[in-house]
Order: sequence, then C-alpha cells, then structure tokens
Amino acid sequence: MNNSVDVVVIGAGQAGLSGAYHLRRAGYEPGTGFVVLDHAPAPGGAWQFRWPSLTYGKVHGMYDLPGMRLTSDEADPERPSAEVIPAYFTRYERAFDLRVVRPVHVDAVRDGDDGRLLVETSAGTWAARALINATGTWDRPFWPRYPGQETFRGRQLHTAQYPGPEAFAGQRVIVVGGGASGVQHLLEIAEVAAETTWVTRRPPVFREGPFGEVQGRAAVALVEERVRRGLPPQSVVSVTGLPLTEPMLRARENGVLDRLPMFERITPDGVAWADGRHVEADTILWATGFRAAIDHLAPLRLRERGGGIAVEGTRAVRDPRVHLVGYGPSASTVGANRAGRAAVREIQELLGAPDDSQWSPEKVAVGR
Repeated sequence: MNNSVDVVVIGAGQAGLSGAYHLRRAGYEPGTGFVVLDHAPAPGGAWQFRWPSLTYGKVHGMYDLPGMRLTSDEADPERPSAEVIPAYFTRYERAFDLRVVRPVHVDAVRDGDDGRLLVETSAGTWAARALINATGTWDRPFWPRYPGQETFRGRQLHTAQYPGPEAFAGQRVIVVGGGASGVQHLLEIAEVAAETTWVTRRPPVFREGPFGEVQGRAAVALVEERVRRGLPPQSVVSVTGLPLTEPMLRARENGVLDRLPMFERITPDGVAWADGRHVEADTILWATGFRAAIDHLAPLRLRERGGGIAVEGTRAVRDPRVHLVGYGPSASTVGANRAGRAAVREIQELLGAPDDSQWSPEKVAVGR
C-alpha cells in the first residue's frame, strides 16, 4: 500500500484523537485528507493495557475529548479504567467517523519526494505533507540498570506489566519509584504482601492543599521550558508533586510510605546498600516511568544535543512538517486536547486550508 494524504496522525490515544477531530473540523477528510494509524489492537490508547485495580475513580484528571462528553453512565468510578475509557474512545471514533487503521506498526518516518514525508509501516507506506505524532510513552517503559540485576532469583517486572495486587500475596516486594503509579502499586500491594519496601531515587514530594489553575500552569511551564531547550521531557507530575490523599495519609501513618534511598546493587535474594543494609525480596517492581516513543522519527534527525526534540508550540523546531502532541507539557489529558487543536492550526498555516468539507462536528448529537 502506498497512499498520499495531507496529514498522517500516528497514535489514537487522547492526543491523536484530538488531532483527528480538529483535522475533520478544519475540513480534512479521513482517507484522503488524513489517516490515523494506531499500534494498539483496539480503541483506547494505552488505557486498554492498564491494570484491573486501576478503577476509573482512581484516575487523576481525565478530561473529555473535544466535542463529546464521557457520560456519567459510562464513568462508573468502580469500573476498571481499562473498560471505561476504551469504550468511550470506541464511541468517539465511530461518532466522528475517524476511520482509524489498526493494528499498524510505524517503522520509520523519513524524507520523500516533493517535500513529503514517507511514513513506513507494517501496512505499507503513506506519503504526507505533515505529520502529527501522538505516540505517547506506553511502548517505552524505562528499566534502570543496577549491578547484579541479572543475578536476582526472584521476579522483576515493570508498571507496564503490573497485574494487580493479588499476584503479590504473601510476598516480600520492593517497589522502586516515587511517582503516582509507584505509590498506587505500593498501597495496593501492602494490603496483601508479607512485606513491602519503598525505594526512590529522590525524596518524594507530597502536595497538600488545593492545586488550581495557577499552580498547574506554572508546572506545565517548567516542563515546556525543557522541551523548548531540546531536553528530554519530564512528566508534569514530576514537578507538581504527589497529591496527599486520605489513603496515602493512612499509609504514611502505618509506615507503608517510609521510603529508603536507592540501593547500590541487586543481589540474588534482594538488594543492598553501600552502608551494608540488605533487604530480601521475592519481587522487584520497577515503577520507574516511561520515555517518549519517538524512535521511528530518527531518520529525520530531529533530536538536539540535549537528547530531546526541541518543540515550539507543537512544531518540531528542526522540521515544521512534524508536530508532537502528547509530548512533554501536553502529556496530560487536557494538555493533549489543547495540543491537538494547536497542531491542526499550525498545519493549516503550513499547508493552507483544505477544500470545503461537508462534515461538521455539530451534526454529532451523541454525548452532547
């Protein structure tokens, strides 16, 4: 397959669907004006792979996609988020006729003829005048490396493989990582495990009190500054701190959140520190985050010396045809929505307006 379109959207999570919606609203038609390629087997982005105990009520700050609400009937706080959000995304794709092509693996994006980008995939090649990259981070879990790691006789797994707390019943578990996922895992596992140990590289920062728009904008600005300088993006959560919830307060009182600094090495039966401390473990759970899944963009040579892609708005500084959404400051769900709209606005400035479209989002009544 070798197709020509104005815009290729890679990824059908929150950011990709937002971009596709705004492309339709701007007059680009699916199939001819744009195409959405998704690596996942079904709608739902990375949400479809979340662990069963992550119910919708535990999800922090899920925002509606543009043009359609997630209804209260769908958003049952007791339902797994891996059911709620994929069902919503499925309804969204159908309502706006986004015609997502899946499962498709994007191998590389490189320069083609006549100023086009060639998007090489497992399903053929698309030639595009512009690209919206919305690949997120789920496919690139970050595994730190420590001396002796290969000698550990127990089990090591990452957040991306977390099966829920029941799998750790009666075990001695070390949870590594000071982010929101690490704390969620720790609190759940502590209920069933024989023993838990929490290890983080830096002392965790807990946030008490309200967190409003001013604080949120300041946090996003810090992440945005890194991206503008071409440094690898940090998560917004890394600069906002962890909200101190009632379950976390109880866990702190019970000693579950007593944190240890990073160990020096891994032994066959646990981990050890330079001061001689040793903790035995059956399982090490690495809640150490993810990195941006952008290796397919390597042929375009977009990275700066700092290791990241410098971005102004959503546009890659080194190539104005390439727009990154859900990257860095737009990694939150509300940020992804805004980035999708901003990317399409910049693409319109680059390509010019498409032919008049007969489609209008106002015609869709579902969830309005």
